[in-house]
Amino acid sequence: MKHSPTRTEGMPADAMPRLLLAEDDTEMRCLLSRALRRSGFHVTELRDGRETLSLLVHCATQAPEQLPHLLISDVRMPGCTGLEVLAQLRRVHAGLPVILITSFGDEATHEEARRLGAAQVIDKPFDVDELCAAAWTLVPCS
Repeated sequence: MKHSPTRTEGMPADAMPRLLLAEDDTEMRCLLSRALRRSGFHVTELRDGRETLSLLVHCATQAPEQLPHLLISDVRMPGCTGLEVLAQLRRVHAGLPVILITSFGDEATHEEARRLGAAQVIDKPFDVDELCAAAWTLVPCS
């Protein structure tokens, strides 16, 4: 991945779009986090579905100013799956855009993700630059 200037270069961190990244694989999480930060996002990393859901519910119900602008989540994670996170999230924050990433992208997974309101489901392996571009299309303009 090559580094190019971002839309947020020079912008204070608290003004950058907030992205929540839920991925249990440490290597993949670090790779994605680094790329998304270089792209211009303020990234919060989480390792499992339960932790992700807990943070999202807390933000939606008690700290709406801390809600991320976008969630990128792996489908298969410990605690609860990305699909379970998405289903619960829709009960407390219907409008948050979600990109699901998966190594197990069968048609049933894609269909369930669409039914639950995922903006995109991206099968691994994927191009990290394409993920960053997809993320930017889902962030509301400021």
